[in-house]
Amino acid sequence: MQNILNYLKENEPRFVSELCEYLRFPSVSAQSHHRKDLQAAARWLADHCRSIGLNARLCPTNGNPVVVAETPRGRSASSRRRPHFLVYGHYDVQPAEPFELWKSPPFEPRIDGRSLFARGACDNKGQHFAHLKAVEAYLKTGTDLPCDLTFVIEGEEEVGSQNLPAFLKKIRGQLRCDAIVISDTGMPDLKHPALTYALRGISAIEIKLQGPSRDLHSGIYGGTVDSPAMALCRLLAGLRGRNGRIAIPGFYDDVVPLSAYERKQLARIPFKEAAYRKFLGVPELFGERGYTPQEQRTARPTIEINGLTSGYQGEGTKTIIPAWASAKLTFRLVPNQHPGRIENLVRQHLKRSCPPTVRLEIEGGHGGEPYLISPTSPLAQAGLRALKAAFECEPVLLREGGSIPIVTDFKKILGADALMLGLALPDDNPHSPNEKFSLDAFAKGMRMGALLWQELAAAG
Repeated sequence: MQNILNYLKENEPRFVSELCEYLRFPSVSAQSHHRKDLQAAARWLADHCRSIGLNARLCPTNGNPVVVAETPRGRSASSRRRPHFLVYGHYDVQPAEPFELWKSPPFEPRIDGRSLFARGACDNKGQHFAHLKAVEAYLKTGTDLPCDLTFVIEGEEEVGSQNLPAFLKKIRGQLRCDAIVISDTGMPDLKHPALTYALRGISAIEIKLQGPSRDLHSGIYGGTVDSPAMALCRLLAGLRGRNGRIAIPGFYDDVVPLSAYERKQLARIPFKEAAYRKFLGVPELFGERGYTPQEQRTARPTIEINGLTSGYQGEGTKTIIPAWASAKLTFRLVPNQHPGRIENLVRQHLKRSCPPTVRLEIEGGHGGEPYLISPTSPLAQAGLRALKAAFECEPVLLREGGSIPIVTDFKKILGADALMLGLALPDDNPHSPNEKFSLDAFAKGMRMGALLWQELAAAG
């Protein structure tokens, strides 16, 4: 193993240079004029995989191609099947606008100290590139991998991975594996590397209350007609209590409570309430009573009003009773809540609560299931050991408050759990101007990737 770690250290300057070359592709999947750039980035990546000894191919989809790269298949010394693991990543990136807020052009990588600035640096090119370099170290030093690996790197994650599930189903037999490794999340800091073992799900709806057939003069008709805007405010206010609990009957029936072990682990994550409040720019925090802010934002379900619209929005005053009012809502869900069941509960509650003075319309939106692996499972414990050895610090366990639907797609289609070992830092600015990636995180991430396969193969 030491020869692999030496190779990684000695070749780090070259690796950084190669990563910069990769980052120069403006592979923005949300913008159609970058279609050729996406294809060029995919070709570069496939060629690079071949150059380090992987068997790589570009696989077409109805959208952008998927790069599939495999290690040369080894033979087990015994009659046992060799473990097979899949590494997922994405070569597409977010739009870079607004360009004027960047301190340097987003697709001209800039190194400042131990930070590499460019769009896609941490999300996600730098993170999956660390895994590729770790495998390169095995192949170039002639060291046998204890398992077989397949990289699946797509080009549509930033626009919802619409074509990936169909692609996974098409070649499901080739991709069957013992687990999936994903580095597309984060960690609190370099002294607290992290395993993300849970993700929240999501359920989205839009509510519209229809009142009079047209906007009405509030002086002439006010007092005889209910305002859809006022009715909507009352309806929305009744969805949550003052203690932060969602007031929809049955909403919490399927929630799996945190174990004592999980609460203890979450308490280890560095957190300063005053700094967090200042960072958010709010006078006081608010959340479900009885839980810490870390638990509230990652391990408890929530309701959020994402948009609220009614009446006149222009300059000055227009004295009307608006004809309609609407709101967009999302519910973040936790294991074992199901988005379809939650949507039904919300619909029933709104219909019961809606006053007869307005007409209620509800339109369902997107949904995604929550995800959880046991933090005490052999898979999770192997990941924690690799993190500890690479970062030389005790790792922490994270629950991610956001949603990554592709993780549940992997579980449904391939029947394998995902191990999320993020390398991004809180100030890396993914999706924002001046995105960066810590070169220290890159170096330690490569070490982690090299150590991980030994741990996972032994755990299986």
